[in-house]
Amino acid sequence: MSPASTGASTTVDATPAVPVVDSRMAPGGPGYRRMSFALFLAGVATFALLYSTQALLPLISGEFGVAASEASWTVAAATGGLALFVLPMSALSERFGRRTVMTASLAVAVTVGLLVPFAPNLTALVVLRAVQGAALAGLPASATAYLAEEVRPKALITAIGLFVAGNSVGGMSGRVITGWVAQEWGWRVAVGVIGGIAVACAVAFRLLLPAPRHFRPGSLRPRVLARTVRDHLSNPLLCRLYAIGALFMTVFGGVYTVIGYRLTQAPFSLPQGIIGSIFLVYLVGTVSASTAGRLVGRLGRRGALYAAGATTATGLLVSLSGSLPLVLLGLVLITGGFFAGHAVASSAVSKTAAHGRAQAAALYQSAYYVGSSAGSTLGAVAFHTGGWTGTVGVGLLAVLGVVTITVFGTRAARLGRERLTTAA
Repeated sequence: MSPASTGASTTVDATPAVPVVDSRMAPGGPGYRRMSFALFLAGVATFALLYSTQALLPLISGEFGVAASEASWTVAAATGGLALFVLPMSALSERFGRRTVMTASLAVAVTVGLLVPFAPNLTALVVLRAVQGAALAGLPASATAYLAEEVRPKALITAIGLFVAGNSVGGMSGRVITGWVAQEWGWRVAVGVIGGIAVACAVAFRLLLPAPRHFRPGSLRPRVLARTVRDHLSNPLLCRLYAIGALFMTVFGGVYTVIGYRLTQAPFSLPQGIIGSIFLVYLVGTVSASTAGRLVGRLGRRGALYAAGATTATGLLVSLSGSLPLVLLGLVLITGGFFAGHAVASSAVSKTAAHGRAQAAALYQSAYYVGSSAGSTLGAVAFHTGGWTGTVGVGLLAVLGVVTITVFGTRAARLGRERLTTAA
């Protein structure tokens, strides 16, 4: 029978299914390399400026006649300013765009960096450093939000790891350069050189970073921002990640604020240039941060955090030795464990937040730099009262906090799976 006689339709929908193409960047794709290098340079500039005075604290103490606990405020003020302003800056990035806010932040920070060498006293130096930290607040949260929007999910941990690696290179090069320059010409020339390097990084960053293609402007209304922040703070997983970031940074901030003082004393008595070169161990952090994705693939997120915590604690204990090679080995382990843990936790925040990624990342960065300020201050006070053993004790307590939180998260995840199984 003909189709007409049976009532069957002769119309056939022959339109082929159109596959959905993810236009976000991926390794090997267009723009990915430029984007990675641009954010790498932003990370270099951020950490080089943020910690530009850390290796110089003994010299600053000597010029202004202050103790380690007072000189450490040149570091704590910068990280505290960043912690305080990172959330407002992330809100601006939701409205005006990640690239715009990052560019403006770098421009202000490098300008202040060129003024720091002319600080007439410790108070002025601390104020300038606080302003510089507040300006740099536009970088970390905006960068991770930019990556979450512009990079495919499977490549996100690797991309964030490269940005964190830029942080480690900036922290390392800033301290090494300032150490040798300060040995010859003083700490003021040293921080001026870092300011010049940061200017070059900022210009290259702006020229290289691709324009965002997936950014959608959000609202600047305080009520909307407050609701987003409340949502993130009511998420138990995000809160655990924030605490882990703060505790890891407490260890790192304390160790690297005080290590210069320890190495200038007997039995080491090292000159400033050699002390600055000690920070070459940051290269270990560059490697551990950039390979964090593979570590998570093998051990899972919580397994990777356990490994990072164990490595950091081992490094703290090894650093108690009076042998310089063992102290260096301890710093290597501390640095590798810290950067791995930071990369894992920060990338987990970006993947966990279903909305308001910039605010989620900003809350993490705020907690992270509160940890840095606390570590700088507590580490210096502990060193003043109990020597290096006191600083190590502060670090071990922070690592214990990381492990405790991770154990709690593991237990909560297991109970959640059991409830789902029972309900099914």
